Amino acid sequence: MSEAAEVQRGRRAAALWNDVLRFSMREAGVAVALVLIVLFFCLTAPYFATPENFLKIFVQIAINTVLASGMTFVILTGGIDLSVGSVLALCTVVGALIMTDSDLPFIVSVPLALLGCMGVGALCGAINGFVIEQWKVPSFIVTLGMLNVASGAARVTSNNSTITGLPQPFIDFGNMILWGVFPSIFLIAVGVILIGWFILRFTVFGRFIYAIGTNEEAVRLSGHAPRIYKIAAFTISGLTAGIAAMVYLLRLNVGSPIAGVGYELNAIAAVIIGGTSLAGGKGSIIGTLVGACILQVLSTGLQLFGAGDNVKPIVIGTVIVLAVVLDAYRDRFLRAIESR
Repeated sequence: MSEAAEVQRGRRAAALWNDVLRFSMREAGVAVALVLIVLFFCLTAPYFATPENFLKIFVQIAINTVLASGMTFVILTGGIDLSVGSVLALCTVVGALIMTDSDLPFIVSVPLALLGCMGVGALCGAINGFVIEQWKVPSFIVTLGMLNVASGAARVTSNNSTITGLPQPFIDFGNMILWGVFPSIFLIAVGVILIGWFILRFTVFGRFIYAIGTNEEAVRLSGHAPRIYKIAAFTISGLTAGIAAMVYLLRLNVGSPIAGVGYELNAIAAVIIGGTSLAGGKGSIIGTLVGACILQVLSTGLQLFGAGDNVKPIVIGTVIVLAVVLDAYRDRFLRAIESR
C-alpha cells in the first residue's frame, strides 16, 4: 500500500472515530441523565418504583416517541415542523372513519386505515416540504399554516364530532401487554425508532440528512439537490404523524378532531432534550427516544409529587433550556478533543 493510500485510510479512520465519539457522547449524556432522574424519583416519589407505574410510562410515551422520530429528520436538516399535532388529529379521523365503515370487514379496514393515515400524513408533510423549498419560505411559517389547515380539515371531515365504535380486535391489540412488561403500542414506537436509526446511520440518504444540516452548500456543490432530501424529511415527519395517529387510536380508541393539541411541542422537546441541535447536522434518533423517556418520567414523577398541570410545564421548559445550554458546552468539549 502506498504512503498516500495509507494517509487516506488514516483520515477515514479518524473521521469515523470522531463520528462515533460524537454519537456516543450525545447518547451517553442523555442516557445518564435519564438514569439519574429515574433513580431520584424511585427514591423520593411515592409509588414511582412499581411495575404498574413503569407500564403506564411505556404506554404514555409511545405517541410522542413516534412523532419525535420523524421530527428528528426535519430538525437534523435545520428545519422545524409545527404541524404534526394537527396532522395526527386529521389522521385519527381518517383512520377511525375507515375502520367504522360497516361495509368493510375487519381484516380489510385496519390495513386500509393504516395506509390512509400514513398516506394523509405523508401528503401533508410533502406539501410542507415542497412549499418550503419551492418558494424558500421559513419552515416555521409553512408548518404553522399546515397546523391550521389540518386542524380545520379534521373538524370538517369528522363533522366536528368524536368517532367511536372501532373494531374490538383492534382495541384488544392496543391493550395487549407482551411478556407482561411491554405494551404493544410501545413496541410499535421502538420499531419506528429502530427503522429511523438504521436509515440515518447506515444509508446514503441518512448521511445526506446530516450533511444538509451541517453545510447545505457543500451538498449542493457535490452535485446533489438538498431540496429533494429536505422535502423527503418533511414527508417522513408527516408519515410518522400518520403512524402516531394509529397508535393514538390503539391507545384511546377514538378518532378526534381535537387530538394532538400541543403534541408538536412535546415532539420538539424530546428531540432537543435527546441531544439534537436546532441548528441541524448534529444528533441521534436514539437520543430522541431517551429524550422522550426523560419527558415522560419527569411528567409522571412530578404528578406523583402532587405537582399540578401549571407546575409541570415550568420544570419541563427549564429542562429544555438546560439541554440546549449543555449541548453548546458538549460541542466545545468535542471540538477541543478533535483539535488535539
